Amino acid sequence: MSLLDKSDKDIIEIANPIWINLIKSSNMKDYGGFTKDFSSQMLYGANEVELGKQWASNDLISNLSEERFEAFGCLRRGLYVTVLYKQTSTKLPGDFLGRLVLGLEGDQVKVFGATIF
Repeated sequence: MSLLDKSDKDIIEIANPIWINLIKSSNMKDYGGFTKDFSSQMLYGANEVELGKQWASNDLISNLSEERFEAFGCLRRGLYVTVLYKQTSTKLPGDFLGRLVLGLEGDQVKVFGATIF
């Protein structure tokens, strides 16, 4: 079954462990852990120096709450599924929007985009 054919619930069950890994790895500023589920395309654009600069200058991305996040649902477009998350920070007040774009690379689910704002 294609990723696009799965229910939102099934996709979120696949996405949550990936999202949790991104949160934990970002908080630890662990490049290898952070990029482990990236597609080849994402790896090409996510070099360690640039990510290090982002971690050093952005309090949000290195202080994400590992317990306080919630998936809103899924958007299907083309070959990809975007899972939207309500995310909190351990340091900054308020709610933030997380976006995780998943797709298939071969027969594996990979990250094709990830942002938080």
